[in-house]
Amino acid sequence: MEAFTGHMGKSPDQIKSVKREDAAAITEEDLLQIPRGVRTLEGLRLNTRVGIQYLAAWLTGSGSVPLYNLMEDAATAEISRVQNWQWIRYGVELDGDGLGVRVSKELFGRVVEEEMERIEKEVGKDKFKNGMYKEACKMFTKQCTAPELDDFLTLAVYNHIVAHYPINVSRL
Repeated sequence: MEAFTGHMGKSPDQIKSVKREDAAAITEEDLLQIPRGVRTLEGLRLNTRVGIQYLAAWLTGSGSVPLYNLMEDAATAEISRVQNWQWIRYGVELDGDGLGVRVSKELFGRVVEEEMERIEKEVGKDKFKNGMYKEACKMFTKQCTAPELDDFLTLAVYNHIVAHYPINVSRL
């Protein structure tokens, strides 16, 4: 409690003690502005790889997993999924390496195949074969290419877990 209150100041309410005056100037136009930044083929690949690997870990009971020197969780998989879905849905043009290339279901399908090969090389054939990577890939791909964006990636995964690992109520 001492460490917590040490950062909060005298106010029991962080909103009152840590007020950002610069945030008061945000307008409706600021909130509706199209994001700036680059959209790259490598970004699409990383989103796909991380999303699939996280789901594979989650399907086997891990709520967080170290990937590429970061500890990833459902929030990262959600960001990856939603960004992929938006790029596919709106056919965004890639910058950088993919200059002039638009993201489509076909491009995404090729990326998925290539990233699954990369995942298999990274984790090894045995772990890949015995893991849930193929199931995770199907789920992630379905979510990224759905006509409508589902509320949460994990809802479909919950249904899969319940169907394949039913709770034994006699043991409760």
